[in-house]
Amino acid sequence: MSSSDIFIGETIGTAILILLGGGVCAAVTLKASKARNAGWLAITFGWGFAVLTAVYTSAPLSGAHLNPAVTLALAIKDDDWSNVPVYWAGQLLGAAIGAALVWVAYYGQFHAHLTDREIVGGPGAQATKAKAVEAQEAGAGPVLGVFSTGPEIRVVWQNLATEIIGTVVLVLAVLTQGLNDKGNGLGNLGALITALVVVSIGLSLGGPTGYAINPARDLGPRIVHALLPLPNKGGSDWSYAWIPVVGPLIGGAIAAGIYNVAFA
Repeated sequence: MSSSDIFIGETIGTAILILLGGGVCAAVTLKASKARNAGWLAITFGWGFAVLTAVYTSAPLSGAHLNPAVTLALAIKDDDWSNVPVYWAGQLLGAAIGAALVWVAYYGQFHAHLTDREIVGGPGAQATKAKAVEAQEAGAGPVLGVFSTGPEIRVVWQNLATEIIGTVVLVLAVLTQGLNDKGNGLGNLGALITALVVVSIGLSLGGPTGYAINPARDLGPRIVHALLPLPNKGGSDWSYAWIPVVGPLIGGAIAAGIYNVAFA
């Protein structure tokens, strides 16, 4: 695979991943969305199908890493770091593009949601929206969850550990079951296995932090949230932003170490 193929493939694939994954979060969250309040099952399966679609689309070009933690793990496994910066650059750019496309697709819903006094506060706001107000006080705006993850309870070591544990599960599944014949990316069957693992992680381990398990998936959309002209959007919670970046990278490295010791 050439560097240009890798960059294009990862950009396209990660954009699709975030468009569909962030899209289901927007669908469940925003006012005037037909899927509003569809719940956690919709989100977890939406993200799983997003992974499946993104991998099948981008695998012929780049091997469909779509996740800096996966790229890091493969570099450790093969001791080949030559293409890591290209993968990471494509993934971060693709995640930002995907998040921007979610905003375009749900433009009217974002406006309706963020101008509703019951959601953003102000005269006429109801006490039942106290959780949204608390989130804003903690640094997270009322629609940040459409773009990036955040903890239900802020305990730094636990939030970090949750992201590490979830990523270890994901990357071990990729390394042991998901790779193509060349071992440099996901194969056809591996795409399905990985998608189902993502659903499982969301259902079992997603409750505490929203299961980023992918640094680009969280950081790229968080940057877009900070830049978009959304009314009353609140903060982007930068004090938390390092956890869904560092945690998955640590998890990916641990998974690669386990693989090299136990499976290689």
